[in-house]
Amino acid sequence: MARTKGILGGGLLVLIYLVAVVVSASPAHAMPSFARQTGQPCAACHVGAFGPQLTDFGRDFKLNGYAWGGGSSLPPLSLMLQTGFTHTDKKVPAGAVQPGFSANDNASVNELGLFYAGRIFSKGGAFVQGTYDGVAGRWAIDNVDVRAADSFTLFGAPLVAGLNINNSPTVQDLWHTTPAWGHPLFGTPFMPSPAAATLIDGGLEQQVIGTGAYAQWNNLLYGEFALYQTLPGHWQKGLGVDIEGENQISGVAPYWRLALQRKIDQHYFSVGTFGLAASVYPGRDRTQGTDHLTDVAVDATYQYLGDRHRATFNLAYIHEDQSLGASFALGNSANRSNTLNTFKATGTYHLDNTYGGSVQFFRSWGSSDTGLYQPGELEGSANGSPNSSGYVLQLDWTPFGKADSYWSPWLNARFALQYTGYFQFNGGTHNYDGFGRNASDNNTLFLLAWFAL
Repeated sequence: MARTKGILGGGLLVLIYLVAVVVSASPAHAMPSFARQTGQPCAACHVGAFGPQLTDFGRDFKLNGYAWGGGSSLPPLSLMLQTGFTHTDKKVPAGAVQPGFSANDNASVNELGLFYAGRIFSKGGAFVQGTYDGVAGRWAIDNVDVRAADSFTLFGAPLVAGLNINNSPTVQDLWHTTPAWGHPLFGTPFMPSPAAATLIDGGLEQQVIGTGAYAQWNNLLYGEFALYQTLPGHWQKGLGVDIEGENQISGVAPYWRLALQRKIDQHYFSVGTFGLAASVYPGRDRTQGTDHLTDVAVDATYQYLGDRHRATFNLAYIHEDQSLGASFALGNSANRSNTLNTFKATGTYHLDNTYGGSVQFFRSWGSSDTGLYQPGELEGSANGSPNSSGYVLQLDWTPFGKADSYWSPWLNARFALQYTGYFQFNGGTHNYDGFGRNASDNNTLFLLAWFAL
């Protein structure tokens, strides 16, 4: 049985690696590929004519394995560019920025992405992204979501069931409430980030491989179960992933997702739960056993999708229980057990899928731990607290992506103005890091130009 599991895992790793190589080596064809494949404009799948927030059609397209056609049969390849300008209320210490950039007011090419995004065969497809980080100056595999699905009938109602392979928990999800696609999707690498985050919120992204099954019955009930393993270190390095300090899963980590949804005319509602339980070697150190982290989340969505007006309201709450036996023995934590919570409430509005605005409130709070959250200039905590809170304000203009847009569906662009403000940062409002920096010093203005072909 162990040998069979090893062979299966190795085969899946080879599949993902080969797809990534194909993406990295192939010439980019003008698209975006999903719109070209379906013959629909980007606005059919995405609120505001640009990703990642999905409409009903977009959720169904992903659910059915990215395999729907009706448009062009050109190879499903795409290219993305994100560039921007960042200003922080107070400059960061010189040692906190990448070589070649300033302590403040930086213009940069943040990301250059190359995608395989579309049908592989009649019942399945893939979303595979390779990204060049223009600030760090390196290529790496990014989000991978490979799936196959088919339609059935159960108790006289439609059933869609499928299989999925991915490299980040929640990247396969259909809703904008989960971490992988949560608002705001884009940001700036020059903005200081709070120290605390739950494991499911980016703690395993691109480091793992997950295999699972999902089903949706009667357009009402969705369920999914998957198992995750950490990719071998040499595989991660080969795909451009930095393994230093990462949590390595011991065995497998189960992931679950349940959601109820209902559409009434132009109104859409969903409520759900998702979570992950993992025993991990902190920092890949196996000498003191494992920590055990359990994340349980609840989320909800309301959407109004009118002809001209589109509005969405999302809620997401994640609770994490941390049993830190290994970290405590290694001297990395002051407590044997902690809790951590995060909450986000987001509202967005778009007019004619062109002019958009959004407001988000976020908060994280949990156990104080002077081992996990130590004093340190910029991103440290003077009192060992993980508590942070703030808001994100965003205005955006999406001139392309509609059926009547210039060069549709080949050219897509979004221009955005984003402001992130902090009420509290790493446990404090004033001198939170022990080096004289205030939470509001990290308030950041970001101007973005985002293109997809």
